[in-house]
Amino acid sequence: MHAFPEVGDNGDEDGRNATLDDPISPDGRPEPGQLYSVPARQGRAVRLHKGERLKIVNTHGTQVCDTWAFSAEDPAEFLSMEHLRAWIGRLVPRPGDELATNRRRPILVLEEDSSPGVHDTLIAACDLWRYRTLGVEGYHDNCADNLRMATKAIGLRVREVPSPLNLWMNIPILAEGGVGFYPTVSKPGDHVVLRAEMDCVVAMSACPQDILPINGQDCTPVEVHFGLV
Repeated sequence: MHAFPEVGDNGDEDGRNATLDDPISPDGRPEPGQLYSVPARQGRAVRLHKGERLKIVNTHGTQVCDTWAFSAEDPAEFLSMEHLRAWIGRLVPRPGDELATNRRRPILVLEEDSSPGVHDTLIAACDLWRYRTLGVEGYHDNCADNLRMATKAIGLRVREVPSPLNLWMNIPILAEGGVGFYPTVSKPGDHVVLRAEMDCVVAMSACPQDILPINGQDCTPVEVHFGLV
């Protein structure tokens, strides 16, 4: 019998930024009527009770926001893009769609979307290894680490980095079967409203991508805003 080595999880960040030290509150609970910021290149996490509605605003219109959701009862259950696509029968959710977990239960509902509805469910969160393939030496802020730090900052450690719902990310499927990495088509102030279908933790990352033009032609990440409605 061969003994397999112990397998670790994927919950440790490869570097850090202010995400780890600046949660919206110690436990991630938001105050009604308060508008919060996800600063450029950073992440934030928020705890929602079932039925609460979270508004995420593309303040400048150019910013991609990687978005995750985890069951508050068991973080091993999370919003899953591969399960979501099968659940809704499309690549991209529309208002009224339930957003499903890896246990095929709705965790969120997309209630409102004031943008043209161009979002992405295909591309993994950027990470240190992605930036190395793009020629970056040393550390680069990334969405995977922003998720890890944002959840740790409110007392939750996630064991993996699921593929996110990339709000406002414009990744068209091209005629020859490839994918494009294009700027957003949203406008300043466009927003989505997500309703919690179970007690959950929603994490957001203002994507730090500054090499490809997904955050606008000038490749400059900026902040997004969020709050209860």
